[in-house]
Amino acid sequence: MKIAILGYGKMGHAIERIALQRGHEIILKTNSQNPADTADFSAVEVAIDFSTPDTAFSNISSALTQGIPVISGTTAWLEKQTEAEQLAMENNTAFLYASNFSIGVNLFFELNKKLAQLMSNHEQYQASMKEVHHIHKLDAPSGTAISLAEDMQGEIHIESERTGEVPGTHIITYQSGIDSIEIKHEAHNRQGFALGAVLAAEWIKDKKGVFSMSDMLNL
Repeated sequence: MKIAILGYGKMGHAIERIALQRGHEIILKTNSQNPADTADFSAVEVAIDFSTPDTAFSNISSALTQGIPVISGTTAWLEKQTEAEQLAMENNTAFLYASNFSIGVNLFFELNKKLAQLMSNHEQYQASMKEVHHIHKLDAPSGTAISLAEDMQGEIHIESERTGEVPGTHIITYQSGIDSIEIKHEAHNRQGFALGAVLAAEWIKDKKGVFSMSDMLNL
């Protein structure tokens, strides 16, 4: 499969390594010196976007308008997500956005939904969340934390911590006066995010429409 990487930072490098290991070819890499809006996508089969909030929509739309399916894991640009989805439909191609491509995190999403349902009738428990990421992360709270909060009941306090090179940790706690219930996902490295993105790219090739990781994982 011939892949374009939109945003060649740490995640872009990790995606490249995984893609090459799985027998794919990276034929285009875009960054500030080689922007997507001037790039040639003619030989590209799938584009994977892990750029920045400021450049994500331009990158995504550059590929979609040329009929190239796009996988995007960039967060904090989602005010234009609907526009990107419309571009995918108008250009008869596919778009899949996920706040987190880790298979484990997407299973964690489902666990969080189930726990939220179980706790909804127990008002004595107060829900909260803590997320920890590396100091280079641009958004807070994380896109993953926002996705988790959207599946919970009511307003959830999210504590964001930026320290060291932490790949990503999310802890959800339900606390009452007599006990606490806690679920946690801790990434050990970026490999899980990169692998999930490449698996999503393999899955979406030749599909048409707007999809999520739940579609890919049949959750």
